[in-house]
Amino acid sequence: MTDTNINTTKNLLDFIEKSPTAFHAVETIGSMLDESGYSHLGEGQNWALVSGGKYYVTRNQSSLIAFRIPEHYVPGFLITASHSDSPTFKLKTNVNNNGSKYTRLNAEPYGGMIYSTWMDRPLSVAGRVILSENGSIVCRNVKIDRDLVLIPSVAIHQMRTQNSGVALNPAVDLVPLFGGKDASFTDVLAAEMQLEKEQILGMDLYLYNRTHGSVWGADDAFFSAPRIDNLQCAYGTLLGFMTPEAAENAVGIPVYSVFDNEETGSATKQGAGSVFLADTLERICGCLGLCMKQALASSFMISADNAHAVHPNHGELSDNANAPYMNEGIVIKHNAAQKYTTDAFSAAVFTEICRQADVPVQFFHNRSDMPGGSTLGSISNTNVPLYTVDIGLPQLAMHSSYETAGCADTDTLIRACAKFYACAFASENDGMLKML
Repeated sequence: MTDTNINTTKNLLDFIEKSPTAFHAVETIGSMLDESGYSHLGEGQNWALVSGGKYYVTRNQSSLIAFRIPEHYVPGFLITASHSDSPTFKLKTNVNNNGSKYTRLNAEPYGGMIYSTWMDRPLSVAGRVILSENGSIVCRNVKIDRDLVLIPSVAIHQMRTQNSGVALNPAVDLVPLFGGKDASFTDVLAAEMQLEKEQILGMDLYLYNRTHGSVWGADDAFFSAPRIDNLQCAYGTLLGFMTPEAAENAVGIPVYSVFDNEETGSATKQGAGSVFLADTLERICGCLGLCMKQALASSFMISADNAHAVHPNHGELSDNANAPYMNEGIVIKHNAAQKYTTDAFSAAVFTEICRQADVPVQFFHNRSDMPGGSTLGSISNTNVPLYTVDIGLPQLAMHSSYETAGCADTDTLIRACAKFYACAFASENDGMLKML
């Protein structure tokens, strides 16, 4: 593994560490854009976009779209889309669950996680809190940066079936232990945020895994961390968007997007199934005097969400001819039922981009008798129809609280996206796309 691969991975792990929730991921991305001279637009403001301008807009503090207006551009968008959320547990409104000598926290599953991976490891709480402040209702992010809760498993002596398979019930087996019988979560939260309890009006808070990310393996080939799905793609596409190559050589209009709620179906005002992307593109076209439908015909989107690598112990779970491996290139994802939006045309376009960037590609299809998950490409296309390819980086243990991926792969995504953002497309007829 090269020094560049390891450095990129360590920077990714730092990004993940700062992003325990979708709110924090968007805050971290926003800070990176701020440092690079981007202006934060409000959806409730008038937009006056200028050539050479760099902008971003957020919705619900958990989704973000950034874009640039090149000095000289052709009317078409170059879009990457990823997601900011990951499977976890969300705290309920009445959070304390007091009983006997213990206080537990009321929480419910968010997304399809692997339950057992959340047990017997240090956890804490992060998200946003809604406050009363100087007569206004405001939102403030919080990350309680200490080991706060744990979900204990049952001893083998008390449940002899532990190693032969146990169906975990989230209402019984997965309730986080917080403190003694008189512990108050609201007291802890108010103290952490240096607030009076009466100021707290509401909260969107989640559990997060406190285990730090690490690089490992005989040749430092792998890394493990929480929330690799999908912060690896959110980070890789962002760095590709922000590279000097992409910024200096842009011909089309570059757009970077990251959406919340992919893990629960994207059907929210800030999800890929919303009109957030359509609204933003429409406003850009309005400011520039472009016809949006005409511009979309010469646009292309990369929907980036991680893919399943061949499992070292269970190779039989993969299609034997379309099965990707970690550290061997970007994965182009196909599905006959259109769970992925890739078709032969969009796959060919993206493969050519990767060829020009000297980036290897792999292909993924589910086993024909194993239906897979979906992602945001096809969902987004129902509101913003354009040529789209679904890609990802190969990983193991997707939706575990601690996942594994390859150290070489983030750099391949950065290079491919940098090349993508530096090009443009023109299409006058259906089924024809010319790369400029």
